[in-house]
Amino acid sequence: VTLDVQAVCQDTTVTQELLKEGFHRDLLVKVELGVVGEDVGGCAVAARTRLPPGIYMDPYELASLQQHNLTKAVLIPDVIDVEAPEYLATDLLVLLYMEPDPQCSRCFRAALPVHGRYHRPAEDSEEVSVVLKSPEVLVCCCDNRLSTECWKSAEVEAPCSGKNIGPCQWYSVRHQPTYEELVLQVPVGLRQHSSLVCVVTLLATVLCSSLILAAVCKYGHFS
Repeated sequence: VTLDVQAVCQDTTVTQELLKEGFHRDLLVKVELGVVGEDVGGCAVAARTRLPPGIYMDPYELASLQQHNLTKAVLIPDVIDVEAPEYLATDLLVLLYMEPDPQCSRCFRAALPVHGRYHRPAEDSEEVSVVLKSPEVLVCCCDNRLSTECWKSAEVEAPCSGKNIGPCQWYSVRHQPTYEELVLQVPVGLRQHSSLVCVVTLLATVLCSSLILAAVCKYGHFS
């Protein structure tokens, strides 16, 4: 019996992918549960992942997506400064609810839009690496009775799905990630370009201010 439980625990796999390029990406998470021979149709699956300071999720964008039933997620904290640079930001905890994959009875998947924050200029590289660790897989079988020998209780104050009112019992699933870490390459400026950027910014500001002032003087009506 012990061997069977260990085999089931080791079968659960997690895959993370970053889609698109640049600062604005989509994080795709796939989970295949190792519960061979059991019905997981009544279970909810979620990925609890920690976003490092270099990545953030826009709460307004999330609210819009949830309003159109395009994704379900809980952000902790729910108030986020989307303008803060990486060196002034903190970690974010995301509980991402997953949808069943129609091509696999034990598979679940979900996508979440994430954004890279601005970093300090680098010395000799035009990109900086932001490491995203593999998420924790959580399972909640409120309407189903499954054997939970290889799962452990998880302290999660969240409903099994967006339709549930109160929290229910979540279990943390032992899993084997395809990759332990996912690396996002974020473009950054170079320190040797600082003087040039300052001069160009100052000239552009003076030019735009002059054009606005000229337009006000020419077309403005002063009493």
